[in-house]
Amino acid sequence: MSAFWTWYIILLVVINVVGCAALLWWTSKRRPGEPETTGHVWDGDIREYNKPLPKWWINLFWLTIIFSIAYLAWYPGLGSFKGYGDWTSNAEHDAQREANEAKLKPLFAKFAETPLPQLAQNEEARRLGQSIFANHCATCHGSDARGAKGFPNLTDGLWQWGGEPEQILATILDGRQAAMPPFAAVLGSDEAVNEVAVYVQSLSGQRVDPTLAAAGKPRFETICAACHGRDGTGMTALGAPNLTDAEWLYGSDFDSIRTAIVNGRNGQMPAHEPIIGAERVRVVAAYVYHLNQTATGKTAQP
Repeated sequence: MSAFWTWYIILLVVINVVGCAALLWWTSKRRPGEPETTGHVWDGDIREYNKPLPKWWINLFWLTIIFSIAYLAWYPGLGSFKGYGDWTSNAEHDAQREANEAKLKPLFAKFAETPLPQLAQNEEARRLGQSIFANHCATCHGSDARGAKGFPNLTDGLWQWGGEPEQILATILDGRQAAMPPFAAVLGSDEAVNEVAVYVQSLSGQRVDPTLAAAGKPRFETICAACHGRDGTGMTALGAPNLTDAEWLYGSDFDSIRTAIVNGRNGQMPAHEPIIGAERVRVVAAYVYHLNQTATGKTAQP
């Protein structure tokens, strides 16, 4: 905060505190010449007297003002002044988080050495994993883990980066970064882009113009096969998706495929180890693995 705003806030606070004290002092005493009553009379004999507040009430107001001054001195309430107590909301948040982590640590520690396939069979671990998934993963992948456009479905058995337990664990721990560069300049013309897009559609069995697909095939094999393979089945190690199945992360229509070729794709999943910790990542990975095994009719083997 700049010096101007610091002094602006200090000035406002001082004016308010001093103003309250002055008003309290002014109204706490009777002065010579003041009438004993206000002149208001009800029912003929009920008069409103002009007297100061009781001493105990006045003293409570003074204590309130003193408390406010002490509070502003101890806590950061005067612009950039940090206060003599050196209190910050961040420090309090961190302290509360550490206290909660200390309570929860034994709960997750007992799962630390359990292999993921075996952990996926543990009902308590899955319940914890589901809760963490709902809080941290459902925003992108959905509460049912079926994803959305640009966010993969975790229940269909098709894995861009691999669906083995350790691969899932690595994905959640370290995150993933898609890196498909734009190829419009490499292909050289809109016609070439269209031909490759049509050929890619044909790989998944879509009905396309065979002439355009045939023209796009050699371009695909020259440029795209390095990541997706000559047959278009992809490469897990690079995160290059399989182009021959019916599942498309960004859509299988011509315009979506053409956009991917022209502009590239740079989807990113953030690393969650710094966010939720390695212990929680393990139970989330076990939950996701079990979810996929159940949805695809498989059984996780310990």
